[in-house]
Amino acid sequence: MGLQRRLLPSMSALSAFEAAARTGSFTAAAQELALTQGAVSRQIKALEDQLGVPLFVRRDQRVTLTPAGESYAAEVREALHRVGAATLRVMTAPQGGVLKLAVLPTFGTRWLVPRLPAFQAAHPQVIIHFMTKMEPFDFRSEDLDAAIHFGAADWPGAVCERLMEEEVLPLCAPSFLAAHPIRAAADLVALPLLHTTSRPEAWRDWFAAQGIERHEGAGMFFEQFSTTAQAAITGLGVALLPTLLVQAEMRDGSLVPALDRPYRNPDRAYHLVHPPSRAHHPPLVAFREWLLRQSVSQLRSA
Repeated sequence: MGLQRRLLPSMSALSAFEAAARTGSFTAAAQELALTQGAVSRQIKALEDQLGVPLFVRRDQRVTLTPAGESYAAEVREALHRVGAATLRVMTAPQGGVLKLAVLPTFGTRWLVPRLPAFQAAHPQVIIHFMTKMEPFDFRSEDLDAAIHFGAADWPGAVCERLMEEEVLPLCAPSFLAAHPIRAAADLVALPLLHTTSRPEAWRDWFAAQGIERHEGAGMFFEQFSTTAQAAITGLGVALLPTLLVQAEMRDGSLVPALDRPYRNPDRAYHLVHPPSRAHHPPLVAFREWLLRQSVSQLRSA
């Protein structure tokens, strides 16, 4: 522990160094920290003396980072960010009930968030910090407890718990269906089809399930399901959409089935994913149990 203390510079010295490294100026760092330029210079000189390594090259009135300073600045910046994030978590949830969760954007806004009041009522001590993520990531490089992911259960180094499959249905605007009568799956081949980039194989799989071989032809692509759904509502074509994400549009009639042929890919589903080290994190335990119950309810109502 004594060695560790000797290796830990003061927070004021680290803050002065990080600000000077980021701004490239002792004067700018002093203005940002509400200190004098001399105070910043003394803090950085004390830090260099403690490390035994020069962090800046000083020429005339200009300073530039040394190679060691550049490497140290990147690590100090990340460390200060983590300290700030930890401070915010303690301030917003003094009982330690913070869950840092990554979610898919449309799934989060359309399915998860509307259900969260029930979770908050049952677990008022848990504060959820959301981050939207479109692609899988490495938990070792992200300050997150868990993620909700769609696809196969193949997240390396993480625990994957299956929540529910995704049922998709070809949907379009009533006016589009009136102008393009559709009686069989083959009728869709010649129509404008709307695609979502996160599910590039969706139409191919749907057609294959109908016994139709079809290459991926031209059509509009959208990044998120919410945009794809809006494009279908405006009459741009037929979209293959997860029914659990467009329930409101199906209820109000702005989207109707182009053909009542739902499809589920058994190899792909929504999963709750987390590193093994977070398995017993109390907020995650509470959220996991609640989410599994919500998933069972969704399956029963489908």
